[in-house]
Amino acid sequence: MSHDVLTIGDAMITFNPSHHGPMRYASSFERKAGGAEFNFAIGCARLGLDTGWISRLGHDEFGKFIRNFARGEGIDVSNVKLLEGYPTSMNFKEIREDGSGSTFYYRDNSPTQFLTEDTLNEEALKNCRILHISGVFAAIDPAKNIPLLKKAAIIAKQHGAQISLDPNIRLKLWTKEEAQLGIKELLPLADVLLTGDEEAELIFNTKDSADLERISEEFGISTVVLKKGAEGAIAYRNGELLKGPPVPPSKVVDTVGAGDGFDAGFVYGMLQEWTLKRTLRFANTVGSMVVSVYGDNEGLPELEDVLVKLGEKEWVER
Repeated sequence: MSHDVLTIGDAMITFNPSHHGPMRYASSFERKAGGAEFNFAIGCARLGLDTGWISRLGHDEFGKFIRNFARGEGIDVSNVKLLEGYPTSMNFKEIREDGSGSTFYYRDNSPTQFLTEDTLNEEALKNCRILHISGVFAAIDPAKNIPLLKKAAIIAKQHGAQISLDPNIRLKLWTKEEAQLGIKELLPLADVLLTGDEEAELIFNTKDSADLERISEEFGISTVVLKKGAEGAIAYRNGELLKGPPVPPSKVVDTVGAGDGFDAGFVYGMLQEWTLKRTLRFANTVGSMVVSVYGDNEGLPELEDVLVKLGEKEWVER
């Protein structure tokens, strides 16, 4: 089976608090599913891309829920295995009044420890147009997962795929020094780098968009994108440095998942062979729509919704 997009990574049960404020005062939570690569896969599938996901989950009720959720979104889960004796990872979220928040992880003894180089489905990697990798999965077990991601990227590239990389640094999972070294191991394999400005400062010691060309040349990355949240995004490709202005959301209620949505939107534009300007506007629009909805992936829009937001499709309410 061939895929437009394939990604590798963990997924977790996410417990969202019933009200905003410090988590110590939250007495009830709502069960959801989340995770950077998982959210990205959902974002791609909702935009109409043929999407595959490689992962391991616990053979428990939570693992079954996540697998069924992904299958219901149209994601190919044939490379998602449920393992006996290893609990599905989880996290608890703290949401502040302005929509920002913190995440508290419980993912020790993760079933993804049994996702190894030897278990990679090479046929899937040979038959995708884009392989998307993230620093979140790398951080869970750097010694094992970075070589795994490198092997996967090499196989995919040898068969014509492009590699998109989001550093997605979580300092609760690894140190700044580990993150910098680990991401730099993956950079030479990337065709597209989708980084936040804080991550760029940690990895490259800069937030300056003028340095995107230098980063592109130093690591051989054809497209470098600097995500700047409410300020939009800046991208460098083939000598062109372009600013994508922000798309104001109707309201900011939860910022989790916005970067994953941006990544899905950018990858969609790449596959359509759009101009850099159009791709940035599309990706910024997707990210803007995500923050207007509470939850990790509930706000990830379908293609029709994005086109309506862009004014390219008429919305008939009744």
